Amino acid sequence: MGSTVTTANSEENTWGGGNEPMGASYGKLMMWFFIVSDALTFSGFLAAYGFSRFKFIETWPLADEVFTHFPFLHGVSAPMYYVALMTFILIFSSVTMVLAVDAGHHLNKAKVTFYMFLTIIGGLIFVGSQAWEWSNFIRGEYGAIETKGGSLLQFVDNTGHRVKLSDFAVSLPKEREQLTKNKGKWFMEEGSLPTYTVAEVQAGFKAHPELLIRTEVIYEDNAASKADPKNNATLNKVKQKTILTRAESEHRLENATIVVEGANLIRNEYGSKLFADFFFFITGFHGFHVFSGVIINIIIFFNVLLGTYEKRRSYEMVEKVGLYWHFVDLVWVFVFTVFYLV
Repeated sequence: MGSTVTTANSEENTWGGGNEPMGASYGKLMMWFFIVSDALTFSGFLAAYGFSRFKFIETWPLADEVFTHFPFLHGVSAPMYYVALMTFILIFSSVTMVLAVDAGHHLNKAKVTFYMFLTIIGGLIFVGSQAWEWSNFIRGEYGAIETKGGSLLQFVDNTGHRVKLSDFAVSLPKEREQLTKNKGKWFMEEGSLPTYTVAEVQAGFKAHPELLIRTEVIYEDNAASKADPKNNATLNKVKQKTILTRAESEHRLENATIVVEGANLIRNEYGSKLFADFFFFITGFHGFHVFSGVIINIIIFFNVLLGTYEKRRSYEMVEKVGLYWHFVDLVWVFVFTVFYLV
């Protein structure tokens, strides 16, 4: 009879409310729910990026050609160095957050304050670095030409290395005025004018016979056609980045329509337009998470200074925000791997 009562009481304790699944409080459990749902969102974005890159793999920009800048080292090619430094800083901020949580378990206010401060500094450096990287990506480095058919023409030397427009474009006396709403037809307007006009690029190219053009060329894949002759129309077309001969380069340059400098949601001097779209969206979405985490960390930091959690005899709030911060860091590891390394 006594064992029956014990079983009934046990069931009541389990389902009667107040029970903590896996020993986690309500706040921690809700944070885990948010992290899982947000992880699914990032997974969808990265999967879409992977499929798009696989489809346009021959024309996808190379990270080593895009992210070559380093602060205060103008003109020095340092591919991926600064991105690697950003990643190290963010991961180190995750370490300081672990130390802050551990100090909170020991009710050590001084150490919690110190390590939270380091975490905030690391987050601010990362957000600022990402903004600097965006600025360089938008401004561009080499420049390119877009043709009437939408093909992108990049300029290289006889060794295959990219050449900047500023290295060969000439300055012609003819000036062009930027189209604005009050001066255009039907209230049309355009973005800021490029540094050089198409004519200036064409004239400079003719004056430098050592230059060639690299672009996307459609080839017929004979192997694929032989493998499946019935689907010949869909299997035998392959796009590849190819360096044209001098004669072909001059011919393609005659169809130039606009000078492309940098990258935006419409054009991208580095290659496929989708790369820029995914870059701005995914890194921007992650940057928003980091910025939000910094704001939350600052709020928690001031609460620690005021002794809010010292009075409660619990630093669980630091642990909850720590879960979010570790998630943000882990997501960046995947973004870094997919965008920059693979």
